[in-house]
Amino acid sequence: MALAQEKSYTIDDIYSLPEGSRAELIDGQIYYMAPPSRRHQTIARELFSSINSYVKSKDGSCESFFAPFAVFLNEDDKNYVEPDISVICDPGKLNDKGCTGAPDWIIEIVSPGSRRMDYFTKLFKYRTAGVREYWIVDPEKNRILVYNFESEDTGDYTFADSVKAGIYNDLLINFPNIADLLNI
Repeated sequence: MALAQEKSYTIDDIYSLPEGSRAELIDGQIYYMAPPSRRHQTIARELFSSINSYVKSKDGSCESFFAPFAVFLNEDDKNYVEPDISVICDPGKLNDKGCTGAPDWIIEIVSPGSRRMDYFTKLFKYRTAGVREYWIVDPEKNRILVYNFESEDTGDYTFADSVKAGIYNDLLINFPNIADLLNI
């Protein structure tokens, strides 16, 4: 007796979703996303503002983007994600649709419905796709996990810490300022 096969989806299926639907595609499986909370958006705004200001001040080739921003991770039609924040330093990966290939730095802010996806599925996917650095910001657990895949270092921080970005020598993200905004 043959086992039932799950349907495998492509990026065309993502683009065919009803307007306003948000979903990601990982290894041919669609994962729907709920709208982000105000708290999630506050964290994303503050992180993006700090990172984008820093990137612009360096006049380099890197660019920072916030969700929804399309990342076609494996340059195939089976993987499409919308990280909360992406930093891409290779302008050749950018086109009008988004980023083709792995960003240098990705930050995901954990929501109740994304916990398993951010901590497990995306961690594995981002590492194998070639992302250099991945941060998981979890406001519910007062935790920031930093994975520097190049040096194979992992850091575990709280919202009381300033956290250094691994892909830059002198960028510190001041999480106590974000915690103050959120009354954490």
